[in-house]
Amino acid sequence: MDKILEGLVSSSHPLSLKRVIVRKVVESAEHWLDEAQCEAMFDLTTRLILEGRDPFQRQVGHQVLEAYARYHRPEFEAFFNKTFVLGLLQQGYHSLDRKDVAILDYIHNGLKLIMSCPSVLDLFSLLQVEVLRMVCERPEPQFCARLSDLLTDFVQCIPKGKLSITFCQQLVRTIGHFQCASTQEKELREYVSQVTKVSNLLQNIWKAEPSTLLPSLQEVFASISSTDASFEPSVALASLVQHIPLQMITVLIRSLTTDPNVKDASMTQALCRMIDWLSWPLAQHVDTWVIALLKGLAAVQKFTILIDVTLLKIELVFNRLWFPLVRPGALAVLSHMLLSFQHSPEAFHLIVPHIVHLVHSFKSDGLPSSTAFLVQLTELIHCMMYHYSGFPDLYEPILDAIKDFAKPSEEKIKLILNQCAWTSQSNSLASCLSRLSGKSETGKTGLINLGNTCYMNSVLQALFMATDFRRQVLSLNLNGCNSLMKKLQHLFAFLAHTQREAYAPRIFFEASRPPWFTPRSQQDCSEYLRFLLDRLHEEEKILKVQSSHRPPESLGCGETSLQDVASKAAVVSEASCTNESEKTLIEKMFGGKLRTHICCLNCRSTSQKVEAFTDLSLAFCPSPSMEDLSFQDPASLAHAQDGSLMCASVPGPSEDAVVYNPATAAFVCDSVLNERISSPSNEFHCPENTSVPNESAKILVSKDVPQKLGGEITPSVTDLLNYFLAPEILTGDNQYYCENCASLQNAEKTMQITEEPEYLILTLLRFSYDQKYHVRRKILDNVSLPLVLELPVKRTTSFSSLSENWSVDVDFTDASENIAKKLKPSGSEETFCPKLVPYVLSSVVVHSGVSSESGHYYSYARNTTGTEASLQMCHQPEPLALTPSQNHLRGRDGPAAVMEQDLENKEMSKEWFLFNDSRVTFTSFQSVQKITSRFPKDTAYVLLYKKQNSTGSLNGNNPTSGLWVNGDPPLQKELMDAITKDNKLYLQEQELNARARALQAASASCSFRPNGFDDNDPPGSCGPTGGGGGGGFNAVGRLVF
Repeated sequence: MDKILEGLVSSSHPLSLKRVIVRKVVESAEHWLDEAQCEAMFDLTTRLILEGRDPFQRQVGHQVLEAYARYHRPEFEAFFNKTFVLGLLQQGYHSLDRKDVAILDYIHNGLKLIMSCPSVLDLFSLLQVEVLRMVCERPEPQFCARLSDLLTDFVQCIPKGKLSITFCQQLVRTIGHFQCASTQEKELREYVSQVTKVSNLLQNIWKAEPSTLLPSLQEVFASISSTDASFEPSVALASLVQHIPLQMITVLIRSLTTDPNVKDASMTQALCRMIDWLSWPLAQHVDTWVIALLKGLAAVQKFTILIDVTLLKIELVFNRLWFPLVRPGALAVLSHMLLSFQHSPEAFHLIVPHIVHLVHSFKSDGLPSSTAFLVQLTELIHCMMYHYSGFPDLYEPILDAIKDFAKPSEEKIKLILNQCAWTSQSNSLASCLSRLSGKSETGKTGLINLGNTCYMNSVLQALFMATDFRRQVLSLNLNGCNSLMKKLQHLFAFLAHTQREAYAPRIFFEASRPPWFTPRSQQDCSEYLRFLLDRLHEEEKILKVQSSHRPPESLGCGETSLQDVASKAAVVSEASCTNESEKTLIEKMFGGKLRTHICCLNCRSTSQKVEAFTDLSLAFCPSPSMEDLSFQDPASLAHAQDGSLMCASVPGPSEDAVVYNPATAAFVCDSVLNERISSPSNEFHCPENTSVPNESAKILVSKDVPQKLGGEITPSVTDLLNYFLAPEILTGDNQYYCENCASLQNAEKTMQITEEPEYLILTLLRFSYDQKYHVRRKILDNVSLPLVLELPVKRTTSFSSLSENWSVDVDFTDASENIAKKLKPSGSEETFCPKLVPYVLSSVVVHSGVSSESGHYYSYARNTTGTEASLQMCHQPEPLALTPSQNHLRGRDGPAAVMEQDLENKEMSKEWFLFNDSRVTFTSFQSVQKITSRFPKDTAYVLLYKKQNSTGSLNGNNPTSGLWVNGDPPLQKELMDAITKDNKLYLQEQELNARARALQAASASCSFRPNGFDDNDPPGSCGPTGGGGGGGFNAVGRLVF
């Protein structure tokens, strides 16, 4: 029969005839044949299967072999024996190479035919050895795929025990050698299918024998971490990632990142190749493992690897966004790489040239998937442009391309950036180590205490958080200038963009320290603030003078002569004629004007003077409680003092009485304030109010005013400001020298704010001089801090014969022992009420301690601008009639009260920060309000209030439009380069520190306490190394026990 079949398949008869005869041959298989005939038939069909010239011959061989093997199983078992199979696997078949897939297919089918025969067990044992040998020979993907098919159907052929681990490792190595030379889609699909079969085989083995998984993964890492330039492992290894249980991520990443035997070069190669895996289609979880490894490296502070890999692979990852199959994973990895690479814009700028083309392409196709992808991509782009806002030429085309997509809120951007920074990664992999930390979760940077420099740090943080002032400083073009303003700009830029937890302001400290301040000793922060603002103001005036002699450069000064500038510094220009462009930045931001009016009570002659101020000093007084105070009628008191009738009129057409609220004089002035400039009260009523109710002679206490234990009233900043602006009768030792009378006379002094500052600085005068013991003592009285304050401003149209001097402060330091008597004004002022200008609290500098020569300063602050929508408030332009119950600076039931209530309701979601030297934490407005009640030595000292208005920043730049992406202006290239360089240095310092500690980790058994204290706790005092910057109060919290 074998001869007939052999002649038939090689004959030239029609194919249809051949098929009929082959069917007859197959049917004859059930007839009895002797052993020789069976062997001849098996031999022929084997030859047709393995060496058939065409598909028909191979098909005939399969059909006939299966039929005869089924009916003559013992004979086929004798033919398909161990020796025969071993010969096929080791020597091939005639001209057929042993690595030909046809041999594997033949053996696969043969095993199916003798599956029920006892001899199959010998074949399984043989194949367990042979498959390991074949895998070690690094066969091609097609051969491995067929071998995987065989082993999947006959798991008994898979090596057992220790050999199973070796087999898996060798199979991983084999996959690492896979390559597909073709670029045709059909061949590529076939290649992917072959690799998938092999990876599925490994998955099955890992499930059946879990002990093989870890060695297999170690082999994967060994392949991808190889630094052998002659070997490039295949991307096909990516197919294994989807089969690794996700719950093993923590164990595996910890093993990789903490293994001292893994060199940096190997880890860099491994990470680069894992990122290359993103191009492998259909593989799942590749992005998850890549991101996990990136986070793991950040946790052990191997920043050099992260920097090198990010810069090397960021463009490749971005290009993967073009391919739908791998786009989700590529976007996830791209997002993490960009958002974590926060020390420099270099990585982001590598992909910036490609963004616009990608966005336009996806916008044009109109697919829902493309739109959803663009929403995610534009959010990422906004985060990066917010973080690196100093490159308008690069970002303008991008902003135009993505203008149709919603921009995430600033709060969301900050949250994303804070969570993704390398220095924000949890160090759970080395929890016993005390690591150098990056920025706190607040995203804000602390200032290192250089030795009792908390007075400077607290002031600088308050100025930095004055958003409009910070933006103006950062927007100045000061290239080539070595001024104090340049150093402040440098400091602000580092506070905004450094990766460090805290910045050391050594250069700025040396440049800004007043000459009379002893280094490393505690100083008065208010005194430092005045000196700093004065220096900045005077310095800018000098620069304006210098720039007037050459074409305007960095400051853009106008063409003014030296005498003009000098005269501007010493002589007042009329208030109505003041040119805004001629003001310095300090004048624009902190400068206001006070008009002092003194009226002689004898001859009624008056004198007036307008002075500039940058802060107002509000006095405390050693007074009895408000309940015990009573007031005589001010007019009769004045009459008793000077023996004449006090006139309630001024030269002019109208004579209107003035309403005075005794509550504004509830505090008796401290002696240190006797010579301080006072200003008029805001309690002026409109012309129709011509009388004072009897109740006005009594103390009026608002029901909302907080009270101390025992019934004492807690004064508010509003009360102190009212007292500051109350009229004053100059009598006794304080009599006024009247030139008209040519003698000392009783006089009435009033003050009015005629021009309000953008930022109102209020200093609470807590330090009084004890003449008995000749020391300065601290007034520890609690003061309530209103979130919203209304400042009475009486703007004037013109002054004729006024002199004006620039002054950093409005106080005169001539102290007197006499207590100033602030009584009812004579009505000599204008009859209209001042306009109430709303201010919102921006920052509070707190002093902790009992003496000005000791203690500690820290500050509370939040981001505020003059154009916050939630803070807008419309005021009526016409004068307001203030009745006795309404004549506080901020009426409890007025618009400001409603505004403050709204603000307080929103404070739960607002970010307040506590700046305590190096430490920055989140806090709340409630903590600010309760600080003194909880910690009696901690008292508010300097307050910054921000004026609320409807206009933008001073130079006309709109922070919300165009190129000021995060509200701050673009940084000068010189500044950005310095920050980038320092950030890179910092990451290297982190890495070296972590490695040095890691060497001790194996033998050390340690734990650590959390750093610092709760944001409501007192800060303690400054030690030799500074308050919160490594010594003093919270040094214990930094120890490792």
